[in-house]
Parts: sequence; C-alpha cells; structure tokens
Amino acid sequence: MIQAVITIAAILTAITVAANIVLVRLSTKESHSPYYPNVFLVIVGLLLLAVASLAPKVDLLGAGFGGWGIAIMFAAAIGFIITSILDSYRNVNV
Repeated sequence: MIQAVITIAAILTAITVAANIVLVRLSTKESHSPYYPNVFLVIVGLLLLAVASLAPKVDLLGAGFGGWGIAIMFAAAIGFIITSILDSYRNVNV
C-alpha cells in the first residue's frame, strides 16, 4: 500500500507541476489562477480523507481512500511550493 501511495503521489505531483508551470506562464502578474489546481487538490484530498473515516475499506489501484487522500495532499503541497517559487521569480522587478 505504501508503494502505491508513493507512486500515485509522484504521478499526481508531476501532472500538477506541469499544469502549474503552464498556468504561471499564461497568467498575469496580479492573477492567482495558477494556485487554483492546488486548492482543488487540497479540497479533494480532505474529502477523501473524510470519506475514508466513514466508508468501509475500499481498494482502488492498491490504495484506499485514505491513501489517495494522502497522495493528493502531498501533490498539492509540492504543487503549492513550486508554484509559489515560479510566481515569485516571475514577479521580480529588476
């Protein structure tokens, strides 16, 4: 189960980072739109963790709802970090 969660988190992180890089490049300096995919992932991760505590054991691709929630929260955290770094370098006034 741990290997499945790490694999899911790595794949979701790569997809999220790629989407965030594109959104940072396409958005204006005042826009917060590059952060929306990460906010969506946080909401989905929290919902999956809540469902995991209520629902019986469900196994999807080797991980339960709790594992999916943890993987999605990890992807969102890394996505927030990378997006904020890219956004701060884009907003530097030289």
